[in-house]
Amino acid sequence: MKYSGYFSHIYAEDGVWAYPAAQKIRSALPDSHLIPIGHYKDVFCKKGQNFITQKSSPKLILAVKQGPWHYAGSDMCDSFGHENFIYTSGIMNCFYDCEYCYLRGMYASANIVVFVNQWDCFREIGHMLPAYICVSYDTDMLALEYLTGFTREWLEFCREHPEAETEIRTKSAAFSHIADIEPLPNVTLAWTLSPGAAARFERGAPTLASRLSNVREAVDKGWNVRICIDPVIKFNGWREAYDNMARYVKNTVKTDRLAGISIGAFRVSADFYKRMRKLSPDSEILAYPVAGRDTGMRYPDEDEVIAYVTKLFS
Repeated sequence: MKYSGYFSHIYAEDGVWAYPAAQKIRSALPDSHLIPIGHYKDVFCKKGQNFITQKSSPKLILAVKQGPWHYAGSDMCDSFGHENFIYTSGIMNCFYDCEYCYLRGMYASANIVVFVNQWDCFREIGHMLPAYICVSYDTDMLALEYLTGFTREWLEFCREHPEAETEIRTKSAAFSHIADIEPLPNVTLAWTLSPGAAARFERGAPTLASRLSNVREAVDKGWNVRICIDPVIKFNGWREAYDNMARYVKNTVKTDRLAGISIGAFRVSADFYKRMRKLSPDSEILAYPVAGRDTGMRYPDEDEVIAYVTKLFS
């Protein structure tokens, strides 16, 4: 779904039009004003930008990535037991506006960068296999599928490379864009879920009911599906909210048919957290105490928070 005010302008590097992905995006947004640029960083990384203001009307930036195409998986993320854990960033920034998201501290801009030379990524990743690959950490790739078609391309790559164990994580309700594709045993579709009471902190994101409808459909079609209650965030009445969500999930989805349920509490690097607090000084969820550790800013009672929510889903 495209929201009003999104992508009214497209900034495009020299050379992007040689790539089918750029042409597809342009065809999907024929009324967007086109602005040629020399390099995506001229727009994305310029000083004096206001992330919050830009979120109300983000622009699209098309670029040709020079590399690197893959990065070592973060210690803050679950490798699910895989030794070679990597992630990729074919898109930078997210369609949604979640108040607790680390991207608010990571990027100065709320505009979205799409690297149109995705097949260069596939060639590089092909030399890294076997690997566990997360392809949708710094964005929500499935939410942008109507523009890019990148999820479909990743699934084709995974079909040709069974040793590419891949997770595609999303908050979208856009499963329909790939519903015609046969499930792949080396791909996990992972939906991040939050309580309905937390919707005010996830502006633009689909409802819990919409996401669970997608989960149920994907499970019924035979996909490996993981539910991610991650991050668990604290807000007024959070315990009751997660209790209500757990009951709703169990009444909506046969949890024994899931590939798993992943649970993690809010955590972010110290630098990112400082920038997030500066952007949203009145944020209810960022006002909850966190403690600095070697692994970033975390709730002092993180273990108890995770244990509480884990018990709800047991």
